[in-house]
Amino acid sequence: MTGTAKSILPLEGMRVLDLSRALSGPFCAMILGDLGADVIKIEPAPDGDLSRAWGPFDRGESVYYLSTNHNKRSVAVNFRSAEGLALLRDLALKSDVIVENFRPGTMAEIGLDPAELQRQKPGLIVASLNGFGSSGPLAARPGFDQIAQGYSGFMSVTGAKGGNPTRVGVPIGDLTAGMWLAIGVLSALIGREKHGRGQILETSLFSSLIGLLGVQGQRYLSLGEVAKPNGNDHPVIAPYGAFATKDGDLNIAAGTQKMWLQLCDVVGLPELKADPRFSDNANRVAAREILRGLLETRLLTRTRAEWMVDLVAAEIPAGPINNIGDVFAEPQTAHNGLVEEIDHPTLGALKQITLPLKFAGHSEGWVRRPPPLFSDHTAEVLAEFNYSGQEIENLLRAGTVVQRDATS
Repeated sequence: MTGTAKSILPLEGMRVLDLSRALSGPFCAMILGDLGADVIKIEPAPDGDLSRAWGPFDRGESVYYLSTNHNKRSVAVNFRSAEGLALLRDLALKSDVIVENFRPGTMAEIGLDPAELQRQKPGLIVASLNGFGSSGPLAARPGFDQIAQGYSGFMSVTGAKGGNPTRVGVPIGDLTAGMWLAIGVLSALIGREKHGRGQILETSLFSSLIGLLGVQGQRYLSLGEVAKPNGNDHPVIAPYGAFATKDGDLNIAAGTQKMWLQLCDVVGLPELKADPRFSDNANRVAAREILRGLLETRLLTRTRAEWMVDLVAAEIPAGPINNIGDVFAEPQTAHNGLVEEIDHPTLGALKQITLPLKFAGHSEGWVRRPPPLFSDHTAEVLAEFNYSGQEIENLLRAGTVVQRDATS
């Protein structure tokens, strides 16, 4: 036998029905698709996922939509018809996993009650995502990323010291919730292998962000301390943050006592090693602003690049504050294979951020399908779900489903 055997993707053979829209649910489903699942993106006719209408646009295609929908196939269904909802139920019962981010209760209202579906198919996994949870005093609230960032405390610890709370610059609530939900699905799949039963699971934007509060959350739970924005300084370690140099800010993270002592030598201030104000981390945090002033008197004499040579040589973590363009020009980004190129039916060569994981023996890349055009795969998918050609034609004529005309 010649040639290299194609690696098996971990979720190959798993069928995911993606009923979600916008960002959080689609991001979860895209992760599962990257890992090999066959993801069927169900979109409401006549307009599709609402994110298709959100700018900015690349030659008519929403960049927002493009960012979270590769490795999927698009099926357009009329959610307002009884026939369309009956079709959804049939597709759901022929799938392994359902991902949805409707308002709590909507699945039951449209005939897709998770408990009832699982009674009919015990191995089914239903993964739900919402704003605040499916029960409780905030359950009826709609879920939007910035609202969740505010409710969860995330904004209260983000921003300049003494300044106003600030949203994180990416929709971190949506993305985090999608990742937590993907973890839940993978865990449920392992459980199904062991016990033969699926799972009904959920997370929310609110819960997902609280799950990331880390040391700031534990500071309150253990000590009653309410953290405030600390700018670019680490909340409990010093010197650890962004420092001014001759040509801009440089991140320096002297996270251990050894690194602190080495930093004193690198910047030419060895006398600080014996200064009782800076003898340990607790004292350095207390005297953070004094310490910053002393360090920056030296750091301002040279450029970031010049300081990085010496800091890296001394094994002190340091690095630039890249803009997004810098990130994609960074050689390590290319080396780590974080951007892949796929052929898109209308855009041609399309670059996409890919799954940030490496599996030994897997070298083909993760992006196998471009983000689908609306309703591009309706007939193809229905045929795979054992609908006959005549049945598909009848559904198309009745307006129950929509299939894109590839010639238009």
